[in-house]
Amino acid sequence: MYQQIQESILAIRRKIGEFNPEFGIILGTGLGKLVNEIDVEHQMMYSNIPNFPISTVEFHTGKLIFGKLNGKNVVAMQGRLHYYEGYSMQEITFPIRVMKALGIQKLFVSNASGSLNPEIKKGDIGIIEDHINLLPDNPLRGRNNEEFGPRFPDMSQPYNFDMLKQGLEIANKLQIKAHKVVYVSAPGPNLETRAEYRYMRIIGGDIVGMSTVPEVIVANHMGIPVFAISVITDEGFHENLQPVSLDEIVAVAAEAEPKMTSILKELIALQ
Repeated sequence: MYQQIQESILAIRRKIGEFNPEFGIILGTGLGKLVNEIDVEHQMMYSNIPNFPISTVEFHTGKLIFGKLNGKNVVAMQGRLHYYEGYSMQEITFPIRVMKALGIQKLFVSNASGSLNPEIKKGDIGIIEDHINLLPDNPLRGRNNEEFGPRFPDMSQPYNFDMLKQGLEIANKLQIKAHKVVYVSAPGPNLETRAEYRYMRIIGGDIVGMSTVPEVIVANHMGIPVFAISVITDEGFHENLQPVSLDEIVAVAAEAEPKMTSILKELIALQ
């Protein structure tokens, strides 16, 4: 993998020159418009980067954006990768290792999720304090490369406490309804059954989605502080659960996106 990363970096450097990103951003389902807030200097399709996996989800663009956000140098993934697309955990998290090699100091992750907690409603924002991993594999399985991180990385604080606190304070200042949440990561691509929603709530989850945890594990492995934010797009706590379509999920995410964008912009400016 080390050689593959170097090949990716070489191709990216040919495009971006001496641009050095301070922060990495992963844009999730329906949340790609944050790039409109970025003063774009360079962009690259994933397909033009050697060894980079390509997003197969129709509403994920599959592009790396380099530029300034609130005066800070950032690299944003416009479109993330998921286990349900058929990729290995190592492929899903490969971009995190590339961003680290480019020099990022912190990682900001966004996603869309369903609520397990009756106090958390559709259209609300969740700021993730912890997670429960129900995915069937781990991106660190296999031989460990000590150049990347330790064999047994600590996960007692997978999400940076200081940025979590700042994010909640920003949301409160902007009068955005934001909750401190525990995120459950499930394989997908199907949404959960009523019994699965109940189970996830019983084991301590507040929201559920199909991403984020692999990237957070690898970021922690490499010593990158993480902030993660979620737009709540549907509610799984109803006993009389109604079907929900992907179009509805994307529409709610798009409607709530300005809230997430405001929080992220202000938070990045504080770093």
